[in-house]
Amino acid sequence: MKKKSTIWISIVLVLLVVFFLKVGFSKSPEKDNKKDLKDKKQKKVDGYIVKPSLLINEISVSGSLLAFEEVDLKNEVAGRVVMINLPEGKAVKKGTLLVKLFDEDLQATLKKLKAQLAIQQQIYNRQTELIRVNGITQNDYDQTGLQLNSLKADIEVEKTLIRKTEVRAPFDGVIGLRSVSVGAIITPATLLATIRTENKIKLDFSVPQKYGSVIRTGMKIKFNTSNVDKQYEAVVIATEQGIDASTRNLKVRALVSSQSKELLPGSFSNVTVRLSENKNALVVPTQAIVPSETNKSVIVARDGKAHFIPVMTGVRQDSNIEITQGIQPGDTIITSGILFLKEGSKLRYSTITK
Repeated sequence: MKKKSTIWISIVLVLLVVFFLKVGFSKSPEKDNKKDLKDKKQKKVDGYIVKPSLLINEISVSGSLLAFEEVDLKNEVAGRVVMINLPEGKAVKKGTLLVKLFDEDLQATLKKLKAQLAIQQQIYNRQTELIRVNGITQNDYDQTGLQLNSLKADIEVEKTLIRKTEVRAPFDGVIGLRSVSVGAIITPATLLATIRTENKIKLDFSVPQKYGSVIRTGMKIKFNTSNVDKQYEAVVIATEQGIDASTRNLKVRALVSSQSKELLPGSFSNVTVRLSENKNALVVPTQAIVPSETNKSVIVARDGKAHFIPVMTGVRQDSNIEITQGIQPGDTIITSGILFLKEGSKLRYSTITK
C-alpha cells in the first residue's frame, strides 16, 4: 500500500515538473509574438517633404458698389412745378434745366427793378456832366451813385431768387426715376429724382485693423458681385485715415477700372485684397501642427525616427500654414497619426508627398 502511494506521488511530481517546464519555455516565444504583433499594429503615417513654394497672402471681405457721383435732386425753395425735364434712364449734361417752379412774380419784380435802374442810370450820367462844371453838390452826386448801386444789388438778389426756382443737373449723369409731376406743390424736402454718373463706379469696403498699414493708394484689388462669378479690378484711391472705434476696421475706397452692365450702384461684392507675396515660403498642411500650451511643434523624420521640433508660424490658409522658423527645405514632416507618436518613435510610412 505504501509502495503504491509512493508511485502516485512520483507520477504527480513528474507531471508538475513537465507542466512548469512547458510554461517556462512558452513564455519567451509568447513575449516575442506580442512584440511582433505590437510592431505589426503600429500605425503607418503620412509624410510631407517640405520645399519652397509661392505663398500669396490675401484676405476676402465684403464691399458695396457706389456711383462715383450721386445726388438726390431737391429744390431750395417751395413752389409749384410748371416744367419738368427729367428723362428717366437718360443721360443729361451738366447745367441742363430739369425742373422749373412758378416765378412770374419774381420776373415782374425783376422787370420793375431794371426799369428803375435805367432811369437812375440816366440821372447819374447827367449829374456826371454837371459835377464837372460844379452844377451840383458832391453830396447829391454821391447819393445818386449810391441809389444806382443799390438797384444793381437788388437786381442780383432777384436773379438769385429766380435761380432758386430752377433745378439744374449738377454734373453729367443719368436721371433715375422721377417722383413729381407738373402742377405739384413741392418743398425743399421733396425728392424730385436722382442723378448718377454713368461710367464711373466706386467700391467701398473695410479691412481689419491689423491690415490697415498694408493698404495704400494705388493698390490693385479684385472683386466679384454676388450674381456674377467674373472677376473685376479696382484701384484704391483713398482710405478713411482712421480706424472705426465700433468695428475696429479701416474703411477703404477704390475706383473700379472695369466697365460692365452687371456693375450696378448698391450691389454687394466680394473683395479680394492681396497683402503680400512670398516665392520661397515653407508651407505645410495645417494638420501637421502639434499645438501645446507654450508653443507649436511639427514632427520631423530624422534617421527613421520622430522628433518634435518647435516652430514659428506665419500666414494661415484654408488647408496650409506657413512655417517661418524651425524647419528647412527637404525636411520630411509627419502629417497623420501624430497622436500616436512620441519622441524617438520609429516611423513606418503609408505615403510621402513631395
